[in-house]
Amino acid sequence: MRPDGRENNQLRPLSFERDFTDMADGSVLVKFGRTHVLCTASIDDSVPRWMRDSGEGWVTAEYNMLPGSSPERIRRRTSGRDQEIQRLIGRSLRGVCDMKKLGEISITVDCDVLQADGGTRTASICGGYVALHDAITRAGLKNPNDHPLTTECAAISVGIIDGEHRLDLPYIEDSTAEVDMNVVMTGTGGLIEVQGTAEGKTYSRDDLNAMLDLASHGVDEIVAAQRAILATPPAARPDRG
Repeated sequence: MRPDGRENNQLRPLSFERDFTDMADGSVLVKFGRTHVLCTASIDDSVPRWMRDSGEGWVTAEYNMLPGSSPERIRRRTSGRDQEIQRLIGRSLRGVCDMKKLGEISITVDCDVLQADGGTRTASICGGYVALHDAITRAGLKNPNDHPLTTECAAISVGIIDGEHRLDLPYIEDSTAEVDMNVVMTGTGGLIEVQGTAEGKTYSRDDLNAMLDLASHGVDEIVAAQRAILATPPAARPDRG
């Protein structure tokens, strides 16, 4: 039995709260159990200098764990870990975005961890996709055939704990895992990124395949939740002053 009573192939309680804030073009509070991340997407009518006159847009991300998000206070800074995670989020979201359809605009997805209990990077990708989708839709690209996002983007952690393959690891499992892996996938089942590390001993190809299958099962559930919330267009923004 897992510490929180879940089956090995079961996600933590998952929710997306749309328009958690009013100011950003897209805003989502995503929760995986006790991990809560605020994802906002902001549009800029310019692109990086090296992309000017290319006819293509750009999507990037920033990530931070806020003070009070963990038992020990996190300092307000961008650490090497933060930089690695925000690059992962940016790569993941660009993997499902047609930059030519986006046009010469930039969108920054900010992922701020309000409460951390494992899986903050994967939660950020899942919520970041929803916030990005809402921001693009509000920008006027409402025809599904022209939407720059070609499919969904979701991510989940898997691992081996006490010899068992488990899905969606909270901190208590993540911190003692023999293998810890993060898997980013598209809504059509394509792999964007796989990050897997063994601690203390190796794992087999059979283990890898089992974990990828488990991750695919979890991503299917997440994508279904993303589709359900995005089936309704985002509400018009109130006057932001």
